[in-house]
Amino acid sequence: MKMAILSRDESLYSCRRLREAAEQRGHFIQILDPLSCYMNINPASAAVHYRGEPLGHFDAVIPRIGTPITFYGTAVLRQFEMCGSYPLNKSAAITCARDKLRSLQLLAREGIDMPVTGFASSPDDTQDLIAMVGGAPLVVKLVEGTQGIGVVLAETRQAAESVIDAFRGLNAHILVQEFIKEAQGHDIRCLVIGKQVVAAIERAAKEGDFRSNLHRGGKAHPVIITGQERDIAIKAAATLGLEIAGVDILRAHRGPLVMEVNASPGLEGIETTSGLDIAGMMINWIERHAIPGHPPKTAG
Repeated sequence: MKMAILSRDESLYSCRRLREAAEQRGHFIQILDPLSCYMNINPASAAVHYRGEPLGHFDAVIPRIGTPITFYGTAVLRQFEMCGSYPLNKSAAITCARDKLRSLQLLAREGIDMPVTGFASSPDDTQDLIAMVGGAPLVVKLVEGTQGIGVVLAETRQAAESVIDAFRGLNAHILVQEFIKEAQGHDIRCLVIGKQVVAAIERAAKEGDFRSNLHRGGKAHPVIITGQERDIAIKAAATLGLEIAGVDILRAHRGPLVMEVNASPGLEGIETTSGLDIAGMMINWIERHAIPGHPPKTAG
């Protein structure tokens, strides 16, 4: 099959592993910078051009689109979809998952438990917003944040008010969330492919921090998850329409809570920790679902 990876940096671990896994299975694979792609949006001859040349048909496209280029990156992916390429994750699902507020609303609608979350606009709402999530300590998150950036633990009401007002002064959209003390800076990353959790690791925050992101210096080890945790991870990914997802879960006294669903989970931490060939599993999924040589849907 002919595959493409949409990524701005082909040197990243995830890109290298996906290319290796595809080539080991005899596939042709090309890494394309989404910002160098441009599109002919035409019902009779839709096409994607790349650095001055039209791209031929790709059987499958693997989106590794960074958060800062979500808008344009998903537009490029959508164009490949129009041209008949199979997307490992659909553009609409990625857009949905990247909108933290919308994704939490969809998860809540499906009855998926999560930390109590508040969202507001007016500074007059600060006091009630803090009370809504159970008071301090609480977590304040930028809606557009990623990899633990823009996430602040406010340990007192006064600190919470100051952080919330400071973010609002920057016209930033924020979420205020219940702090799950019993999680003790740990969370579980479940890697979902289709309707299976293929790997799970527990991540622990570095000393003095509460964010367990490996990019923030957190540590990880393999973990055995419960059936309830497995079911909630699979349901969360399906709710957002994702075939591939990293679902982050907190272990609370009241049960597993979904903290976030990542549409482009990094492979380095989970492959290194679990020892599993996650990239190979992703290529296997494409082999099962993409149709080799499928003609573009818009061909005349």
